[in-house]
Amino acid sequence: MSALLLQEMKWPEVKDYLAKDDRVIIPVGSTEQHGCWLPMGTDTFTAISLAEDASEKTGVMVTPPNWFGWSPHHMALPGTISIRPEILIELLYDEIESLAKHGFKNFITINGHRIVNLIWMQIAAERAQRKLGVKVVIFDPAYMQKEIADKLGFGAIGHAEESEGSEMMYKYSDLVDISKARDYVLGEAKLYHIDPRDRRDTLCYVPSTEEVTRKIAEISGGSIGHPSQASAEKGKKLYEHLVSRLVEVIEQLKK
Repeated sequence: MSALLLQEMKWPEVKDYLAKDDRVIIPVGSTEQHGCWLPMGTDTFTAISLAEDASEKTGVMVTPPNWFGWSPHHMALPGTISIRPEILIELLYDEIESLAKHGFKNFITINGHRIVNLIWMQIAAERAQRKLGVKVVIFDPAYMQKEIADKLGFGAIGHAEESEGSEMMYKYSDLVDISKARDYVLGEAKLYHIDPRDRRDTLCYVPSTEEVTRKIAEISGGSIGHPSQASAEKGKKLYEHLVSRLVEVIEQLKK
């Protein structure tokens, strides 16, 4: 079965789909620096591939991806596009509202941009559920790694690191240049720990700044973590785990 992509369908085909299914997947990512070795679209590419592979397995429709997220701290490096969160909330809400008007009732949003996107996505999802009477699920790959990350030997979640890089090496190897990957690990913060896979995670989110990004770029090109340890083999295991979990979530919303 091929992925069912909304942008490739005619409206009568969408009507026929709605006669049998009310679920739809919305990939959400960002366009921002990912070090010297990963492409700007890494977060969105991840969300797209997960959505399309899950669609192939379930037959659930996928919308065009949201290519932009909230990335103010990465504006230090050229190519990054950051959209204000209040705009992103309205965009996602309007997408859901439009689709709900046509008859879609169950929405699976895939967050490729980790904790920075979660903030505004949760607001849009809550509002949509309250005002439109629909179900909105946020599937976050970072949280869904808990069962497998340690087995793969991944370090803490950072940015453009081993975890993200391994997935990209598996799915989009032609866009990756591992020879330019440079490691850099932030010092341990005792009062807060931000890693959804770690039991020490306090959800105490301390936003970064452009100044911090510039300093990191001088050391590692913009990566935080151990990108040099990324591999397609690890990426395959992680990716297959995420797809299987996403399929489970989608099937739970079946009519």
